Amino acid sequence: MELKIESLIFILPVILSFLIFIVPAKVRDYYAQGLTLLIVLITSFPALSILLDTAGSQRIYIVGSGLYQLTLTLDPLSAFFLVVVNFTELTGVIYARYYLQSYKGIKSPVQFALHYFSYIWLHISMLGVLMFRDGIPFLITWELMAVSSFMLILFEAEKRATLKTAVNYLIQMHVGLVFLVIGFLICEADNGQMSFDALQIYFSHHPNTGLFLLFFAGFAIKAGFIPFHTWLPEAHPAAPSHVSGVMSGVMIKMGIYGIVRVLTNVQADLLLIGLILLVISAISGLFGVMMAIVQHDLKKLLAYHSIENIGIIGMGIGLGTMGLGLHNPVLAFLGFSGGLLHVLNHSLFKSLLFYCAGSVYKSYHTLNIEQLGGVIHKMPVTAGLFLTGALAISGLPPLNGFISEVLIYLGLFMGLSAGSVYQSITFLFSIISLVLIGGLAIFCFTKAFGVVFLGNPRTEIKQPVTEVQFGMRFPQYMIVLLMFTIGLLPMVFLTPLSNLLLFNFHIILLPSLISMAMVLTKISLLSIILLILASLLLIVRRLILNGREIAYGPTWGCGYTAGTSRHQYTGTSYANNFAELAQPVLQSKVKYNVISEEEIFPLPRSFSMHPVDIFLSAINKMIDFIMLVLKKIARLQTGNIQHYILYAFVFILVIFLLLYLHLL
Repeated sequence: MELKIESLIFILPVILSFLIFIVPAKVRDYYAQGLTLLIVLITSFPALSILLDTAGSQRIYIVGSGLYQLTLTLDPLSAFFLVVVNFTELTGVIYARYYLQSYKGIKSPVQFALHYFSYIWLHISMLGVLMFRDGIPFLITWELMAVSSFMLILFEAEKRATLKTAVNYLIQMHVGLVFLVIGFLICEADNGQMSFDALQIYFSHHPNTGLFLLFFAGFAIKAGFIPFHTWLPEAHPAAPSHVSGVMSGVMIKMGIYGIVRVLTNVQADLLLIGLILLVISAISGLFGVMMAIVQHDLKKLLAYHSIENIGIIGMGIGLGTMGLGLHNPVLAFLGFSGGLLHVLNHSLFKSLLFYCAGSVYKSYHTLNIEQLGGVIHKMPVTAGLFLTGALAISGLPPLNGFISEVLIYLGLFMGLSAGSVYQSITFLFSIISLVLIGGLAIFCFTKAFGVVFLGNPRTEIKQPVTEVQFGMRFPQYMIVLLMFTIGLLPMVFLTPLSNLLLFNFHIILLPSLISMAMVLTKISLLSIILLILASLLLIVRRLILNGREIAYGPTWGCGYTAGTSRHQYTGTSYANNFAELAQPVLQSKVKYNVISEEEIFPLPRSFSMHPVDIFLSAINKMIDFIMLVLKKIARLQTGNIQHYILYAFVFILVIFLLLYLHLL
């Protein structure tokens, strides 16, 4: 179905984005919010209509004319990701207005304008990535996405660490772009077309695994799969919190979208490709959560959890791909629906957690877990919101993370008897991995919530601390409402996913969908009962305590209450036993001078331990080697013109010898 509409509808937001530099500074925040809302309205309504269409359809929009004509295609897959992107972008721009207030006297109006311009163009470029099928427009918008997010990370470019992180991010994004360009060029060399749709032609008469892995490498860098993740734990903490929420919530999902889009065209080797995805994803999930546990920075902890959840999403997609290879529609449905639903779920609770971290930073001016403590006494609402996000990311009912993980679990258990012995071993390994990921996530967030929000402050807070204003909490309330809706009414969201899988993967599943709906309905009912019982207990507690004088005292100290806040668990001590058990996967740098026997009166000492990412450490060693080689080569730059003439003469001589020997 081809639908022509006026180009102005899509061009208008692009034109309006440039006006952000000339609107008065007083209304710039509102202008950015209004423009984001306009983009959301223009794109969300057609996307939702496609998702809810049980017959399955797509819309083609022609923008421009003649040589400047562009084709935008919206099918259920791109529509689903588009809705996810729009919601997170909207909550992020609402949160940004209040979060950025503390920078008003530090940053110039031009810097604010550039920041909002980059934010809007990150939004526009992600929508372009989702709607362009032709290779050139797709790669251009993919590059625009990298550049705009690079500018957002650079908001505090006066910090040398932030500048270094942003440059590292941009370099790695371009490495991923090279893989994608090579993949499209291989396709064009085969059939003369450079587009996603042309991949189907290539895959129909070539081995599928090689080209898929090439595209996977390019998209995996953006998504953050192990070992392509090294930019992610550095970039998220360096960016402002609303940017971190958007980057972690939806931008890295563009890598997932690209992988799934390529999978819709794969026609062979599905079992092998699914197996590779499943193994890489399980490793990514385990490594991500293990690294998260030992982090001291709250945002870096959340960043490693993004790697963990990308692993869970990848496990679902790998499971679905194996289901296609085994011609098992139920297995394929459970895998893809669980993975794609977790895309939505992760965008919600991860953006919520980053916004909560931003609220803590705005009030305490630090995200060092070792320096925080007792935040719940000053910021009870933020503490409650963070706890909600922590429960959801840990996969606990009645929240949304539980539903998507249940679907993946059901698929993995079904896969135990669906294939060969080796495939069953793979599924068993994946089940164990997912169990460990869930358990370690709970362990990690008991550390994060307990150390940061409970107990007493570990350092003296000089400035007065209060709860953040309602404007920062409002987008978080929006997210929490949607999280509970998914957890309590999962079929409302699973039905559009079934339409998506029918259109994009031709998975027909009517009888099994009915039985699955019954299972999820029972889960919803139990979740509702759980909420009702919890509410009744709170009401009874309030009635019992009503009118009584409540006495507050110090926390029981196991018979020893003379200690200080220094005797509380720190993040390091809480995770120390696990860090020792997980060696050598988890490595750390310890700075401490041991007290010798001869030192009768020990001098003051300090102890610090910093976790080391083994993959990032390996890359840094490689970079150091390259820099050493470049420094040695730089010695050729003597500044003496005779030497430069000699270099040219030697080069010509080498070319002559190669030609003479027929080697060139």
